[in-house]
Amino acid sequence: MNNQVRSPMAVTWAVWRALLLRESLDRLFDMRAAWFWLLMEPVLHISFITFIFTVIRLRTVGGIDVTVWIVVGMLAFFMFRRTAMQVMYAADSNRPLFAYRQVHPFDTAIARGSLEAFLMVLVAAVILTGVALLGHDVRPDDPLRVFIAMFGLWLFGVGYGLVASVLMALVRETEHILKILMMPLYLLSGVIMPVSAVPQPYRDWLLLNPLVHGLEFVRHGFSSYYHMVPGVSMAYLYAWGITSLFLGLLLYRRFSQQLVMK
Repeated sequence: MNNQVRSPMAVTWAVWRALLLRESLDRLFDMRAAWFWLLMEPVLHISFITFIFTVIRLRTVGGIDVTVWIVVGMLAFFMFRRTAMQVMYAADSNRPLFAYRQVHPFDTAIARGSLEAFLMVLVAAVILTGVALLGHDVRPDDPLRVFIAMFGLWLFGVGYGLVASVLMALVRETEHILKILMMPLYLLSGVIMPVSAVPQPYRDWLLLNPLVHGLEFVRHGFSSYYHMVPGVSMAYLYAWGITSLFLGLLLYRRFSQQLVMK
């Protein structure tokens, strides 16, 4: 009989692997053709916005192909939004698992956040391949800059989701407010409207949104010819991401009982 005691780190890795496998099965096979809708949601958004820009005969934005501008911006925004929404409901959806003392609410959040990043990479690869087949140049000029900006958006999504899940556990009605908040973040992030077209001083107000900074850097990573809006900062995006992540971890530690028992 093997009486070897596993270290806490080994137990944590085992829990994360098990949760990742469970979440993968739920995410891809929980409903009919779930993988199809995983891809179609961003495709429909991109198709609709591209149609609008085609109607008004806009060919370039900031010096780059308008299709590439829309596709890249939409994928970057979806990296944030999907991560935030999945992490937001991680503890709530996996509450029966907390009967096992090895599983903690944060484990479910990190599993969901990691899975969503992996799925978004696959979705982005499929969509960018399709756009390339249509004749658009989607090769990134600076892949490292794209990766750093996308990671910053993912980090902010995880932090947003952690904070939001605790607020929902404490006051259930905040769920509606947090869902509504996604709409202005979408409209004012520069994903469907060039921030450079907004006059001052309103443009500076939009720059308060950290998503604007992430989207601008992702677009500039894909094309060095893209004219970024003055004032964008990678440090500002990461400040929001790291601050929200630590705030979420503190709230998870302080209200762990409410997350498990609610």
